[in-house]
Amino acid sequence: MNPIFKIFHNDEHLSESIDKLRKNGVNEDDIYMLAHDNDHDRRARKSNDSNKIGVNVTGLGTATKNIFRGKSDKLISKMKEIGFEQSKAQKLEEELDKGKTLLVVKNQDEVEF
Repeated sequence: MNPIFKIFHNDEHLSESIDKLRKNGVNEDDIYMLAHDNDHDRRARKSNDSNKIGVNVTGLGTATKNIFRGKSDKLISKMKEIGFEQSKAQKLEEELDKGKTLLVVKNQDEVEF
């Protein structure tokens, strides 16, 4: 099952969408958020209780490799670990470069953001 995603320009809309997903029964363990800016990523995840794509998702091998990768390569690697194809992950990472935030839902056939 491919991950479902939406790109956000503003944190308020991101928060509203996460609330909507939860109200519609999406399991919190299936909601992920990615951003290029680490500080923004941490603040947004903390305020929304969304998951980060860490060792528990990527596995120790990928997490170790990510220590030596640049930010763009880390993000692409994380997206691939949750089900994105390489080419899609690269395109999404380009959007993150522009300061946007990616909201991803796994293990769902269909969701409404």
